[in-house]
Amino acid sequence: MKLPANEIKKIGIFRVLQLGDMLCTIPAIRALKHAYPNASITLIGLPWAKSFTERFDVYFDNFIHFPGFPGLPEQAFDATQFAEFLPSIQNEQFDLVIQMQGNGTLVNPMMELFGARHVAGFSTEGHYKPDNGLFMLYPDYGSEIERHILLMEHLGIPAQGTELEFPLTDQDMNDLDNAGLEIDPGNYVCVHPGSRGAWRQWPVNYFATLADYCIEQGYKAVITGTKDEAEIVDAVISHMRYEPINACGKTTMGAMGVLIKNAAMLISNCTGVSHIAAAFKTPSVVISMDGEPQRWGPMDKRMHRTINWLETPDFHSVFRETVEMVSMAHS
Repeated sequence: MKLPANEIKKIGIFRVLQLGDMLCTIPAIRALKHAYPNASITLIGLPWAKSFTERFDVYFDNFIHFPGFPGLPEQAFDATQFAEFLPSIQNEQFDLVIQMQGNGTLVNPMMELFGARHVAGFSTEGHYKPDNGLFMLYPDYGSEIERHILLMEHLGIPAQGTELEFPLTDQDMNDLDNAGLEIDPGNYVCVHPGSRGAWRQWPVNYFATLADYCIEQGYKAVITGTKDEAEIVDAVISHMRYEPINACGKTTMGAMGVLIKNAAMLISNCTGVSHIAAAFKTPSVVISMDGEPQRWGPMDKRMHRTINWLETPDFHSVFRETVEMVSMAHS
C-alpha cells in the first residue's frame, strides 16, 4: 500500500450523492476497510446518508454533513454553514481523505482545505490536483463499481470483490410487516416507476403494461415509491387493467430492501432500487434513461437486463426481456 496501515488511523470519504451512487462505492469501501481494519472511517455526505452509515456500520464509524459547494447540484450552497464546516472538518485531523465524488474538476482544490495529512482521489487532465501520487486520472469507462475499485488499486489496496451489499435488520422486516401488503416471498414482482429527475423516468403506460403481464403470469404486482412519487405511482395504476398493490409511501428504505430481496423480480428505471436488487441477486429489468447503462447498470447481465432506452427506444424489446425473466423465475 502507498500509505502504511500503521500511519492511517482516521479516514474521511467525500461523496455527497444519493443512494444508488453510494451503494456502488461499497465494494471499494470494503477493500479500504480490509486494508485499514483499525482505522476509523467517516463519510462526508448529504444529510440523508447518516442513515446509510448506520446501515453500513461494519464499514463506517462516523458521519459528517457536508453543507454544499458552488457547482455541486445535489444541494444548495450555504456560505455561512460552509464557513462553520471548514474549521470543524480541519479539527478532525484526518490522516487520509479520499475524494470519491467524481472527476475532481470542481472539488479537488476544496479537498486541500480539509487539512488532512494525505488527500487522494480522482483527477482530470488540465485541472488541479495535489502532486502527491495519490490521485489517478478519472477512468471515464466501465461500471461505477469498477471505477472506485481502480482508485483503491491505485492506492495499493487489493480489491475484495465487486459484489454489492444491503444489510437488513429485524426492524426492516418489522417495518415491512407493518406495511400490511399481504404478500408472500416469491409471489410478487416489484414495479418501481419513480426516479430522481423526470427525465430519467420511463413512460408510466409502459410500466403499467409490464405490471399487467406479471399479474397475468400469476404474480402480484407491487407498485413502489416514496411519498413524493405518489403522482407517478397513481399514473401507473390508472393505466393498468388489473389491480396491483399500491405500496407507495408505505415502506422505509429498509423495508424496501426486504421487499426487493423477497421479490420474484424488479422492474425499474436505473435508480437506487436497481442496485438493491443487484445486492440481493433479485432478477431485474432496468430501463436506463441516462445513456450510461454500462456505468450504472448491474454488472450481472444475465440476472439483470439493462435496456439503453436512448439507444433502443423500443417497448417490445423491453417486453421480451420481461417475458424471458418471468420465464426464468418460473423455472
